[in-house]
Amino acid sequence: MKISDIIGDLEGQASGPLYQKLHRALRQAIVDKRLAADDALPAERDIATDINVSRITVRKAIQALVDEGLVSRRHGAGTFITARVEKSFSKLSSFTEDMAARGWLARSAWLRRSEGTVTPEESLVLGLSPGSSVYRFHRIRYADDQPMAVETSTVPAYCLPSKEAVGSSLYEALEASGHRPVRALQRLRAVLFDDSQCELLGVEPGAPGLLIERRGFLPDGRSVELTQSWYRGDMYDFVAELNAGAA
Repeated sequence: MKISDIIGDLEGQASGPLYQKLHRALRQAIVDKRLAADDALPAERDIATDINVSRITVRKAIQALVDEGLVSRRHGAGTFITARVEKSFSKLSSFTEDMAARGWLARSAWLRRSEGTVTPEESLVLGLSPGSSVYRFHRIRYADDQPMAVETSTVPAYCLPSKEAVGSSLYEALEASGHRPVRALQRLRAVLFDDSQCELLGVEPGAPGLLIERRGFLPDGRSVELTQSWYRGDMYDFVAELNAGAA
């Protein structure tokens, strides 16, 4: 792969330091998918020779891409374009199912599992009577060992035999107990991660993210799930298919 064939001439770029021009050109190539997910970048010295710049210029440009989460360095292997996950709003599926559909291995790092009494807010959202028992699950979601999201779920206790019933997938556990949701309402909004979320996800302080709030329903209309997921904005894209209605 010759980077000069992909990014063209840097002289036509807007003014600024040369490393910023290279950074912008590489970033645009990634956005346009001229550099695809999991493509390996040439070695820094090869890029420098190819486009006739210093290795320091190349190193600073690539570090800027690393800081944005667009590329990642793999020890002993090189620098690779980071894969981004596209999540469709049109299909009700679990994180584990989404990752499996892309050939990725999903796993969770548990932060907390607990049993307790429904809070007033949970009572309203889930339609549960005050004093009802719920299970709460708080974990980090990974795909191929990349931290993708911090997730908190609240489920009515009658939907699962115990809080230990949930392994890698909440939906698998709910399906096994006959309580998998068949439809859901979701809301997406942009957020800035707090310090604890940045530490858990390995991103810079104040990094942007996407908060997805989901309320899942059983066939009879009962609420079965309240989930809040804070996704890394540099790793996740959300897509929706829109169709024109009748005039």
